[in-house]
Amino acid sequence: MRVAAFNTSRDADWRWRIVNYAGETIAESRGRFPSIGAAVAQGEKRLAAMNVIDRSEPVSWRWSTSHLRRR
Repeated sequence: MRVAAFNTSRDADWRWRIVNYAGETIAESRGRFPSIGAAVAQGEKRLAAMNVIDRSEPVSWRWSTSHLRRR
């Protein structure tokens, strides 16, 4: 899993988001942080506390439907 930081055009503060390898959002901060570094650091702490294993498969960015056939 990865921790990413983002902000919106309306708000200069940063928030963190935990995303698995398939691109799905696992968790997102409600709080806001003054810097991207602070947001990522807090997100990494949260990810470590979650103690989960990401078994998702990375998304292929090609136009493939093979992921639909596995269901």
